Amino acid sequence: MKLTYFQCNIPNFGDDLNAYVWPRLLDDGFFDDDERELFVGIGSIIYDNYPQKAVKIVAGSGYGGYTPPPDAHDGSWEFAFVRGPRTADILKIPSDRVVTDGAVLLRALDLPPASAETPVVFIPHFQSLDRGNWREVCAIAGIRFVDPSSDVETVLSQIRGARMVITESMHGAIVADALRTPWVAVKPIAKAHRFKWVDWAESLDIPFRAHSLFPSTTREAWSALSGAQGTGRRSRAFDNSAVAIPFNLALKHAAARALQRLAKQEPQLSADTTIARATERAVAAVEAVRLRHLKALKAAQTVSR
Repeated sequence: MKLTYFQCNIPNFGDDLNAYVWPRLLDDGFFDDDERELFVGIGSIIYDNYPQKAVKIVAGSGYGGYTPPPDAHDGSWEFAFVRGPRTADILKIPSDRVVTDGAVLLRALDLPPASAETPVVFIPHFQSLDRGNWREVCAIAGIRFVDPSSDVETVLSQIRGARMVITESMHGAIVADALRTPWVAVKPIAKAHRFKWVDWAESLDIPFRAHSLFPSTTREAWSALSGAQGTGRRSRAFDNSAVAIPFNLALKHAAARALQRLAKQEPQLSADTTIARATERAVAAVEAVRLRHLKALKAAQTVSR
């Protein structure tokens, strides 16, 4: 079975949680890179472009709208659990498959210690590292910048050490909620990333509130206005031009003031009983996958003898 998750040239702790969580929960040798079975883990990675003949075992993933929905009833999909009710509705699978995002399973692990206590931290979406200027914005605002491209243990420690998390990264909120750190959500600059937030929030009965994030550069401003990812050649060329210097300076300070206002918002957190129940259900669902895989492995070994 092959562990499957989104990977690109920019590391992202939300996706990299897969390499952190699953090997700690499942047996050595569970993942052998056999692509006939794909373990579809944490992330918005329920796509329609996986190999049709491969068995897809979904554990806490969600549909994000990045491809058309797959045919979940073609015989190649197994749903241990999915992230939220909107994913279940789109895929037309039973509502009892809804638990929450697979990152809730961090609660079943021994975690790294909290970093030094910090009043407020900000976690941008990993794509905002390229098009934005959030490290400098946070320095101006007096808010700790958490780099989503850092290794998983570093980000976990920083979230655990914070009294409040402001986050454009959805997994910033998901992990903060799992670790019981109150959080304030901001709408991702790129509108394509917003649907999945509501899917997750509804799984934990959170009355979701998302605040606007002021762009920190002209590229982010263009992305917010156009709805695009903000990585086009024209936006990049202008952002790096001499003409853009005064605009970027003004945006940087405006974004810092906006972050300071967000730090005064009432944070959110799911109910203790709700997150505890979701954790129990996720652990049970993964254990059922583990036992089923172990049984199939033993049966195959018996036949081979």
